[in-house]
Amino acid sequence: MQFWIFWIPNTKQTGKEKKTVMAEMTRKEAREAVFQLLFETEFRADEDPREIYAISEENRELCANEYLKESYFGVLEHREAIDEMIVRHSNGWKPSRISPVSRCVIRLCIYEMCYREDIPRAVSLNEAVELVKKYDEEKMRPFVNGLLNGVKNELEAAGKA
Repeated sequence: MQFWIFWIPNTKQTGKEKKTVMAEMTRKEAREAVFQLLFETEFRADEDPREIYAISEENRELCANEYLKESYFGVLEHREAIDEMIVRHSNGWKPSRISPVSRCVIRLCIYEMCYREDIPRAVSLNEAVELVKKYDEEKMRPFVNGLLNGVKNELEAAGKA
């Protein structure tokens, strides 16, 4: 199975116009861009994530969206804690056994549920399932949904708003 992620810039726009368009990026579009960066980072593990982001920022005009930047670096910063949650809720599956696409989506969703109070957990979970639906095999949707529901329930039981 091959995964291809492309970013096709609108070449009719220039400088200031591009930044304005990216500033108006929806949360859904920004979430997808974070996922793409995390996926790219999976395959460039020997490179500094700041360099990966800087190159993407330049080539994709990502600098205009704070959610994107905060979430990308937030997932990387909290990756160990996020992966511990994945292990607890994946019925014995280590994160390395989960497809790279689903693993990146799951990490982003758990980051949002744990560290972003401005996003309802149900929205994060739904958007994660939609990303898996778009980029991964159909059989991964129930797995991702079940794992993330377990995380959501754990957070709610612990009383984390």
